Amino acid sequence: MKNYQQLALVTDHKSYDHVATRFTPSMSRLTHAALGLSTEANEFSDQLKKHLIYGKELDKTNLIEELGDLCWFIAMACDELGTNFEKIQKINIKKLKARYGDKYSDEKALTRDLELERKALENN
Repeated sequence: MKNYQQLALVTDHKSYDHVATRFTPSMSRLTHAALGLSTEANEFSDQLKKHLIYGKELDKTNLIEELGDLCWFIAMACDELGTNFEKIQKINIKKLKARYGDKYSDEKALTRDLELERKALENN
């Protein structure tokens, strides 16, 4: 079976000719991904707001749907950047290890070594 990224991207718009000419196709696609990520994250947050503030029953089905939509936009951004979920997950774990070592602590969260974290991101 094809991986998620390949399956998801068959529904990508792919043509950004209608977007302002100051954007390259690559930048247009990354902008589409960024705006979509923001929109879907807000839709996820809105479900929590409705539950916490307005007392509506938590709609887990919708939350899961929004997570899927976030994955779709991440897949698009990964494709445009020439990477994939597995690689960004691996890089993220390296960064977290550089930040926290083997265990989270508030102190390490507050006194981050951004230079060390950047090195972990670049050396993958």
